[in-house]
Order: sequence, then C-alpha cells, then structure tokens
Amino acid sequence: MSALYPSARQGFLTGLIDADTAVIKAALVRGYTYNAGHVYMSDVTAAGGTVAATATLTTITTTSGTLDSADLSFGAVAANANNHYVVLYQASAVGGGADVAASAQRLIAYVDSGGACIPTGAVVTLTVHSSGWFTL
Repeated sequence: MSALYPSARQGFLTGLIDADTAVIKAALVRGYTYNAGHVYMSDVTAAGGTVAATATLTTITTTSGTLDSADLSFGAVAANANNHYVVLYQASAVGGGADVAASAQRLIAYVDSGGACIPTGAVVTLTVHSSGWFTL
C-alpha cells in the first residue's frame, strides 16, 4: 500500500509544504504501519518505526502536479530481513535550509517499495518509478 498523508495534501494547498524550495528526504523505515493521522516524522518513530537510512531527493520536478526525482542511493544499510517502506517528508522549513526537529518534519507520502528494499549490508539504490512518486 502506498498513500499520501492527509496532512500533506493540506500542507501542499496551504503552503506548509513546498517541494520546490524545502529539503525533501526519503527515509527507509521498518516496523511502522501507515496511519493517516500521523503528521510528523516524530509520529513515525513514536509508533515504533525504525529509520534505517535517509536520502535527500535531488533533481525534483513537479510537472503537472507529479512529484518526481532522481533515483536514490541510501549508502550501506545494515542487513535486515524485513522489507523497508519509504517515507517521504519535508526535512527543512518551507523555505529550505537546515533540517528541523523531527517533531516539525512534515510527512508527505508512505511508499511500499514492493520488496525492493530489503537491506543486505550493501548500498541500497531505489529506482523512482517512471511516473514519479505521486500525482496530486
């Protein structure tokens, strides 16, 4: 299952999330189940999610309301037999800059990796779907 967080939909409409200027990251997460009521990365970890690695989205485009980016490399991720999901989130303030506290990092999307993210101790590369991450 993949889903946009309802708070992200609202954030895009009200300007609390800006894919053009803010720093958008992807986290490999295990032990977390999507919850539509979650708003911040701190909600993910409070619900038992373990962040195995993060990567910053680069070459972001938003053509026709579709968020797309270059493929991601998470570096070497410790081996773990569990499939990891990808959580997209705004790591910075809306205007960009340094990462803010996890309690202010706004969740955007929960993406099922389709079994493609089972770390073996090597570099984890995630190929972004040809149609992008999602379309609003």
